[in-house]
Amino acid sequence: MSQTVDGTTGGADDSSVDLELDRAHSARMYDYYLGGHTNFPADREAAGRAMAIFPSVLVAARANREFMHRATRFLATAGMRQFLDVGTGIPTSPNLHEVAQGVAPESRVVYADNDPIVLAHAQALLRSHPAGRTAYVQADATDPAALLAAPEVRQTLDLGEPVALSLNALLHFVPGEHRAHEIVEYFKDVLPSGSTLAISHVTPDFDPEGIARLTEAYRASGTPGQARTKEEFTRFFSGWELFEPGITTSHRWRPDPGQTFGDVSDAEAACYAAVARKP
Repeated sequence: MSQTVDGTTGGADDSSVDLELDRAHSARMYDYYLGGHTNFPADREAAGRAMAIFPSVLVAARANREFMHRATRFLATAGMRQFLDVGTGIPTSPNLHEVAQGVAPESRVVYADNDPIVLAHAQALLRSHPAGRTAYVQADATDPAALLAAPEVRQTLDLGEPVALSLNALLHFVPGEHRAHEIVEYFKDVLPSGSTLAISHVTPDFDPEGIARLTEAYRASGTPGQARTKEEFTRFFSGWELFEPGITTSHRWRPDPGQTFGDVSDAEAACYAAVARKP
C-alpha cells in the first residue's frame, strides 16, 4: 500500500487493515506523549505504565520531536531540498515537510513507515506546498534496498542528488548487536556525496536502571527495543562529517533561543542526537 502527493492509493484496501486497537502500539504511545489524539485506551494504559517507570519519557519524546524540527530547519536553511524520513510515525503537526517547506517551499519529502496505523493517517503527510512535493511509501526500514527502490521514492526524489535522511527515534526499535548499523551503512553507501544523516536514539548512559525498566515495559507491551551507548551511537556516523555540536543529547543540539527544554537534564532527555554530512 502506498500513497502519493495526489492522495491516490495503491495495493490493499484500507478497510482490510487490522489496526489492533486493543493492543498498545509504540507509534500511538508516542502520539500520546506529544499530546496528540490518535491513541486509544490500550496505548494510554501502556504509556501510563511507561511514565510510572520512567517519568521523564514524556519530556524525552517532546525534546526528541523538537530536535527533528531544528535539524530539518537547519538542513533546509543549509540548502537541502530533498528529505527522506524513515520511521515517520503518526503525523503530529508540524511534520517534517511543513518545517522544510517553511524554509524552502520547493522541498521534496518522502515519508516511509511499515506501520498500517501510520498508513491510515498518511493523508496528513501529503499536504505539500504547491511548489514542492510529498509522498508516503509503506516500506520497512530493515529492507533499505526495497525502500529506496519504491516508485514513490524514485518519482519524488532524485537519488543522484543529495538527500537528507532522517532516522529519528527509529533505530532503538531495531534490536540486535549489528542490525541497526548494517541498515544505516546501506543508506550511507547508496546516498551521494553531500547527503546528510540525522539520528536520535535512546541511550542508557545517563540512567541505566531507568532505561532498562523502560525497555522492559515496551517489550512487555509487544515492542522490543535496544538503547545504545554513545560509542554505539557514534558508529552510525562513521566516515561522515558531523555538524557542530557533534554528538550530544537531543535537547542540546543547536537549541533555539528560549527553548522550552532548556532546563531539561541529559538523563531526562535520554536520547543522543546528531547530524552529519557525506563528504
